[in-house]
Amino acid sequence: MKKTKKKIEFSSHSGNLALMRNCVRRFLENFPFSERQRALMVLGVDEACTNIIRHAYQLREDQPISLCLEGKSDAVCVRLRDYGKKAPPETMQSRPADLIKPGGLGLHFIRHAFDQVDYILRRRGTELVLTKNLE
Repeated sequence: MKKTKKKIEFSSHSGNLALMRNCVRRFLENFPFSERQRALMVLGVDEACTNIIRHAYQLREDQPISLCLEGKSDAVCVRLRDYGKKAPPETMQSRPADLIKPGGLGLHFIRHAFDQVDYILRRRGTELVLTKNLE
């Protein structure tokens, strides 16, 4: 399988999330994932973007988010970059899945959809690297 790469940048307005999801969905169609795996990955990336908007940018709608999709011979790698407020990785805990209340399940979805989740704290902001291995 040839290496493929796609990069998009968009502002932190929730109205941009549908376009981002379509972009991710189309990119993933080139890889041998099941429909369920693709749907979970799209949901995971959407959750990650929502977390950036909510936590890193505190709902500001004019801040940059960069999304890089990369297909490798053995995996698909999704990189999300923001320049907002950093959260220490130890605070990024999802709540127990059986606790019934809104919020806090995003990280659970993200970790369920991807095989590897890495937060890289940059001088400005954070880079989130999501990796899904090809079977």
